[in-house]
Amino acid sequence: MTYHTPVLLHDCIQGLELKPNGVYVDVTFGGGGHSREILKHLGAQGKLLGFDQDPDAQANAFGDERFTLVRGNFRFLKNFLRMYGHQQVDGILGDLGVSSHQFDTAEKGFSLRFDAPLDMRMNPSGGKTAYALLMESSEAQLKEMFRNYGELPEAGRLARHLVNARADRKPDTTFKLMELIRPFMKRGQEHQFAARVFQSFRIAVNEEIEALKALLEQSVDVLRPGGRLVIISYHSLEDRLVKNFIRSGKFEGEPEKDLFGRTHLPFRAITRKPIRPTEAEQLENNRSRSAVLRIAERTEK
Repeated sequence: MTYHTPVLLHDCIQGLELKPNGVYVDVTFGGGGHSREILKHLGAQGKLLGFDQDPDAQANAFGDERFTLVRGNFRFLKNFLRMYGHQQVDGILGDLGVSSHQFDTAEKGFSLRFDAPLDMRMNPSGGKTAYALLMESSEAQLKEMFRNYGELPEAGRLARHLVNARADRKPDTTFKLMELIRPFMKRGQEHQFAARVFQSFRIAVNEEIEALKALLEQSVDVLRPGGRLVIISYHSLEDRLVKNFIRSGKFEGEPEKDLFGRTHLPFRAITRKPIRPTEAEQLENNRSRSAVLRIAERTEK
């Protein structure tokens, strides 16, 4: 099963500085594109763990004794690593967001192209669907969701409109939601607006920001000194969190100082500026267009 062409593949592999006998984690296994390339650089004693909460990813698992597929959310990285006998690892790779396979699977409800149940759960076995979230959230909660996760200036008006209309029109499919939000679409920007609305629901349904924060915080403990953190983000909200955490070890504010006024930063930025795909890659792989890659190295403890 082909999910998508791995984004910024060469830069990710280079950024990990792979050691033949090292232990690595691909926290967003998906179609296995990045993982497949990592395994090419590992020796007989090397290990790779791939995380994915989507059961469809099982079809892409490798018959390689060096590889383990973990059916779980990367927000529980530390616990799963311990369960598989690894206290620390040499590198963590994360390709955030939704895979092409998930967008192309109509019944998941991620895509604007298909009329499908308004689901949007990456793990279909648990949690609220986007429809349940829409029907049960207050106007204030929807407003905050659209403002924070979609960066929509119309967040307040849109939330009020949906709350007033949802009882009668019951937007339980993607196309029904599209019809409800149509009055807010500006001519020529219909797709961009709808994509931001869908993004807002998807991030909220899957608690993506909370999961990313948990991953970054746990990476401090599980990465060995000199280990690499390689993260691809697809929107400014994610990238801002990654950038700030690499810079200061915090998501907001300045680095903390000890009693002597010294700062100890858990990471050293390898990429002062984010790496973006070349024009050639963007033309070849549409999904890569908004990709932003940051690489950091774990400092000595």
